[in-house]
Amino acid sequence: MTELKLRILFDGAMLGPGKARLLDLIRETGSISAAGRGMAMSYKRAWSLVEEMNAAFRAPLVSSARGGPGGGGAQLTEAGARVLALYQAALDEAAAAAAPHVAALEALLAPKVDMSGGK
Repeated sequence: MTELKLRILFDGAMLGPGKARLLDLIRETGSISAAGRGMAMSYKRAWSLVEEMNAAFRAPLVSSARGGPGGGGAQLTEAGARVLALYQAALDEAAAAAAPHVAALEALLAPKVDMSGGK
């Protein structure tokens, strides 16, 4: 499978497939911890990435509430949903624009050799 990955480097900040996936999983699960687990990363690493993104943009992308008896949770803010949508739109447009070039590159690849011996 061929896929295009997009990493956008801003002055002092970066947004790429990992952070976008983390935002998407936070939106789906309502939890930074669950989102981190879904990406096989520690809660500390997931939280660090959230803090990094929240600091990089004018408005926080994720809001969270501490756990406890009533439970905690996290959700994308309006800014977070907008950033995620804009990133996905940029990725979709980049993939569409690059498709002919990617196909031409793929056509130049050497054929795969089956090393399993027919097993």
